[in-house]
Amino acid sequence: MGDQQRLAPEEQIGFAREAFEDGEDFTIAVEEEFALLDPDTLELTNRFEELKAGAAGTELDEHLVGELIASEIEVKTGRCTNFGEAAERMAERRTQLGELADLFGVGLASTGTHPWSRWQDQRIIDTPHYRRNNELLQYVVWRNNSFGIHAHIGIHGADRAVAVCNAFRNVLPELLAVSASSPFLEDCVTGLHSVRTEIFTKLFPRCGVPDAFDDWAAYENYVRLLYTTGSIDEHTQIWWSVRPHLAFPTVEVRICDAQPDLGDAQSLAALIYALGTRFARAIDEGEPLPDLPHRLIEENMWRAIRYGLTDGLIDFERGQIVPARARIEALIEWVLPVAEEIGAASYLAVPEANAAERQYERVAELGSHRDVFAELVRRPRERVGG
Repeated sequence: MGDQQRLAPEEQIGFAREAFEDGEDFTIAVEEEFALLDPDTLELTNRFEELKAGAAGTELDEHLVGELIASEIEVKTGRCTNFGEAAERMAERRTQLGELADLFGVGLASTGTHPWSRWQDQRIIDTPHYRRNNELLQYVVWRNNSFGIHAHIGIHGADRAVAVCNAFRNVLPELLAVSASSPFLEDCVTGLHSVRTEIFTKLFPRCGVPDAFDDWAAYENYVRLLYTTGSIDEHTQIWWSVRPHLAFPTVEVRICDAQPDLGDAQSLAALIYALGTRFARAIDEGEPLPDLPHRLIEENMWRAIRYGLTDGLIDFERGQIVPARARIEALIEWVLPVAEEIGAASYLAVPEANAAERQYERVAELGSHRDVFAELVRRPRERVGG
């Protein structure tokens, strides 16, 4: 959801444009969101402020932030110059968070949704930014008890950043399909692979798949319209699944569900990073990239939400359904040359099953989605991930 905006709208727009023009190519930062749990009941528990205070003065402190509700916590890698560094930081942050949770007797989980805790029992954290979003969005923000993984890719050049965002639009369904981890909500086995996407992208304004923009000027004009009409008063109120970030010169990819396992999280972040780098190279070299209309991307988005990797996505060039895993394999093959350069290649893989598939398989075996969630929870002293 982001931090409170400190600049006036025109200053923020101008700052963002200048930051992209001066920005460094192909840095990477990853943010992971975790649920805070009562270790006995596995219910969400409103303990963020205690953990944040407990991290004061430690290495983790500056990389630990609140994210809307007091039963959620986010860890950040910070800015990295290659993926090997980012992967190491992801493991480090999960270990640090596990140790902190251990000290406070708090359980941790990392799936896109909590399977049964009520949104009515969660408390919005008390900051100016979140108080403002609470005032603006009401039920929409109360209902959003969801957990994701975001990646920020440094891109030099404002027009180039918009072009990279345009390119990412076309592969959002593939990224969601491989990351889907949220089959359960409100004590219901939903039949979906990413119910998180339904409760976030379908409820929030300015969310989901964005339009394509011709260049930075077109994007800037749109953002200015939102400010001048009072539609937004902070740039983070543009919640799209991929966006040029206006606080630092990165393209932020936000479509993916949180990952229970560290290895899957690293592999997913590596793919996003490699795609962003490969898109930028293609733009520089004049290589044609897909430019699908919104309505077609949404068709594949629904397939990813409903079936994850277990069914097909539409290949719009051929007008045929192809296995979702084949789409991921093709993307990995396409990015492999740049993935080698940025240290991401060894992390790229198509999983045998995404996290949602594995949960459905265990429901069939155990008979209870609550028991499946209990298996995924990393309780204190067991750490998070791996």
